Amino acid sequence: MERFAQAGLLPELLRGVNVKRKRLKIMMLILGVSLILVSLMRPQWGFHWQEVKRKGVDIVIALDTSKSMLTRDIKPSRLVRSKLAIGDFIRNLKSDRVGLVAFAGSSFLECPLTIDYGGFLLALDSIDTETIPKGGTSLTTAVREAIRCYKGGSGKDKALIIITDGEELESESSVLKAAQEAKKEGIVIFCVGIGSQDGELIELTVNGKTEFLKDQEGNVVKSRLNEALLQKIALATGGSYVRASATEFGLDALYRQKISKLEKVEFQDKLTKRYDERFQIPLALSLALFLLEPLISEKK
Repeated sequence: MERFAQAGLLPELLRGVNVKRKRLKIMMLILGVSLILVSLMRPQWGFHWQEVKRKGVDIVIALDTSKSMLTRDIKPSRLVRSKLAIGDFIRNLKSDRVGLVAFAGSSFLECPLTIDYGGFLLALDSIDTETIPKGGTSLTTAVREAIRCYKGGSGKDKALIIITDGEELESESSVLKAAQEAKKEGIVIFCVGIGSQDGELIELTVNGKTEFLKDQEGNVVKSRLNEALLQKIALATGGSYVRASATEFGLDALYRQKISKLEKVEFQDKLTKRYDERFQIPLALSLALFLLEPLISEKK
């Protein structure tokens, strides 16, 4: 007003205006806008514990840790490639429970069924060819260890992924019998064969030197992929077989095409801390200010 009116006329022009109320209205508008900005920042304080339920498929991965998995027909080796592929597979899961069985001449449950993918990956990283002291490969014990892992669980369909070169020390009938036992428990077996049918020598590092594994008679051992047996195991339970390669391991394809279509089971997660949203408070105050501001008259 001072810019457009003479100094002598200014008091006369403002005679009917309450300056304090006008300033109050401006302050209310500024405060209202500020409270909206605070509300958009989603303030939170206080919390409550909430039990989260999830739905997913139970998946046990049985990984061959026998000496034959040191073969380098799949770079850098069958075992290292398998662990890398499992790690990538687990990181892409959302709500499925996973367990880990290591097997060679015998088997051991390294990680029970869990949704703690970080804990699973720690167990996976610790696996090597010394994890199972008993040498050889026993697919029978791997299947039966997975059955024990599922005992007492719920859900109609369960998945067992066996990653191996398929060299079985026990009879074929023993493995297929174990597969039938798994089928009765609602377990569908999926086999991932790793290696080449031509085979490769098994390299060992002894005292810093590279040597080739030999049998009791001193002959060099050559490890070959036994696809026929793995296909029979998978088909016995209605599962599938895939052959891993250096570029495509096959776990993601198995999950998309087969495992994800199995019946999902609902299970409970641990209690989760949920922070309480408080954006309603500044938003309500802001609306109150905007509603009150027009009701305040600027006139004396």
